[in-house]
Amino acid sequence: MSDTLSAADLLGAISAQMADAVARAAAAMVQVRGRPRQPASGLVYTADLVLTADHVIERDEDLSVETPDGRALAAQLVGRDPASDLAMLRVADLGVGPAAFAEIPARVGQIVLAVGRPLSGGPMASLGIVSALGGPLRSRRGAVLEQFIQTDATPYPGFSGGPLADSQGTVVGVLTTGLAGGAALAVPAALARRVADSLAGQGYVKRGFLGISSQPVELPEGQRAGLSQASGLLVVRVEPGSPAAAGGMILGDVLVSFDGHAVADTDDLQALLVGERVGRAVPAQVIRGGALANLSITVGQRG
Repeated sequence: MSDTLSAADLLGAISAQMADAVARAAAAMVQVRGRPRQPASGLVYTADLVLTADHVIERDEDLSVETPDGRALAAQLVGRDPASDLAMLRVADLGVGPAAFAEIPARVGQIVLAVGRPLSGGPMASLGIVSALGGPLRSRRGAVLEQFIQTDATPYPGFSGGPLADSQGTVVGVLTTGLAGGAALAVPAALARRVADSLAGQGYVKRGFLGISSQPVELPEGQRAGLSQASGLLVVRVEPGSPAAAGGMILGDVLVSFDGHAVADTDDLQALLVGERVGRAVPAQVIRGGALANLSITVGQRG
């Protein structure tokens, strides 16, 4: 009998902890009205900023949010980043405390809660685990997301822009169904914060370029210049006057590493041409004539 009671007590404690986690996450959420149909969700980022999903903002005007206490407030679009499916809104007189973002990355198998506020009157939630961690991911819009979290928690309609939360109600990712045809994904907390800071500061995220055309190529064991990776990017064109040309890259080079990260295909490279690397000299390694060559390339910024 004591074992039965103990199990019941344990289940009750877990249940209460999950409910508390939802309440903590929901306290920093708003409903976002940026499209004519289903409202979406948003996370309060600072005293007057709300982070939400880009694909749910279908108009630049007549935007509004609803706070947890039922107030309807006008919102202004600050910036958007289709690559991460994140957008930032400015809302005066929010009066809602900011969401807490996790400092430790999510782990596969971790219990998580998908939380949304698509309806007036309170939050909705579903329970699951982190199914996978991945990236880069080319979205259906053609942009490349550096990293993503996949979960089997159900993101009900209107959950996009809400948190994927841990058992303490801390945000481990920002939910989106706009990147991969409705798949339950989240932008990891650290990446979401970097994007959010860029949107808040300048309205967009810096995207870089090298000025090359390339294609993935397999590297036979005898042509890897001592490296273990089995593929790289064959440079088939270098734009005159481009950052790659200025850095010494030439036709026929095989790019295998950029800023210390292995490059096996074009998605790998695109995911690295962002943020603080733009405008900075970045080390690159190429296989040239069967030997490894080290280059320094200052990443250009797209107009």
